[in-house]
Parts: sequence; structure tokens; C-alpha cells
Amino acid sequence: MSVTPLVVLDCDSTTIQDEVIELLADAAGTRELVAEVTERAMRGELDFAESLAERVLTLRGTPDTVFAEAYGRVRLSAGIRELVTAVHARGGKVGVVSGGFHEVLDPIAEDLGLDFWRANRLEVEGGELTGRTVGPVIDAEAKAVALAEWAEASGIPLSATIAIGDGANDLRMMAVAAIGVGFNAKPIVSEQADVSITDDLALAIALLDRLS
Repeated sequence: MSVTPLVVLDCDSTTIQDEVIELLADAAGTRELVAEVTERAMRGELDFAESLAERVLTLRGTPDTVFAEAYGRVRLSAGIRELVTAVHARGGKVGVVSGGFHEVLDPIAEDLGLDFWRANRLEVEGGELTGRTVGPVIDAEAKAVALAEWAEASGIPLSATIAIGDGANDLRMMAVAAIGVGFNAKPIVSEQADVSITDDLALAIALLDRLS
């Protein structure tokens, strides 16, 4: 008899192929700077909260119309719809927790039929981004907390959870989950993940049968 699973994924470069901050930065003309900071953060070389603040600051003065523009350019990762369908077929739940932003994750979550999602929020005043976030920062620890909270809310034991991500700030939630999956992962994640897969999230479906 299969168990009821909870699968929690990172958003940027996992659920989707893109880094949302980079899509937003295209409009602000700061793409190269943001990409460099993102890469250093994902390699574990920078504190996430500091790197987030540094990247978001480059967006100051950008009109909030960039949210819809960025969403329009989002490319879902191969296999994500199949994975969500497979988890739901088992009566399970799917969540996405992101160091990115609710303003773009919200429509992605609606499109995919996610059960849970959590991300940072960008501050907007007078129709423009202020260059700051509001509310708690979603960092590595917050991702681990989200997985545990969603499991408890769903009545699903941690032994029936899978966490999927690509970067250093996904390692805490991968450690909490029964199975930590690196997806197109950075070297630091590949070294610590229980399983590594590439290019197709549907490859994670077989792991559902390993949960207890």
C-alpha cells in the first residue's frame, strides 16, 4: 500500500527553469550583476539574506508591471506537471518554497494546482519597487520550517516527505525530508543529496514508492 506523500520543491531552477530575480532584473537593466550574486549565493559563498537584499536593491524604481512581464517569460521545468499529478493521485500534497517572490510564484502555483507555497514579498510604493522586501526572509531555515509545517498540517509524517532543489539554500529542507533530491544540482548539493536527477522532474515519481 502506497503512503500519502508530501513533495516540496524549490522554485527557481527547479520547479521552473528560470531565476525570477533575473527576469525582473532584465527590466531594471541589472541582469549581469544579479546573475553574479545569485550564482555566488547558490554556491554557498554568500549569506542568503544579504545576497537577497543586494539583488533586490538593484530593482529600485522599476514599475510593478514587471511582475506580469516576468511571469509571461517563465518556463516550467520538464516533468513538473506529471510529478504534481502523480503525487495528487496518491492523495498527497505538493508545495513550493522559494527564495524568490510571491508576485511571480502565485500565478505559477495556481497554474500547477499546488497545495502550498511560500516566498519572499517585494515592497511596492506608488507603483514602483522600492528595492526592499517586506516580511520574513525565506532562507534555508525557512524552507526547512515550511516543509515541517506543511507535513504537520497535512497529517503526513516526515518519513513520507521528499524535498527537491538545486542550490545550497535547499540543503536544510533536504536534510529534514526523508529523501533529499538534487535537481540539476550545484556540486555542494549533489554531494549531500540522497538522489540526484537531471532535466526531468518526472524522474522523481519513482521515489514516491520508497517512502514509508
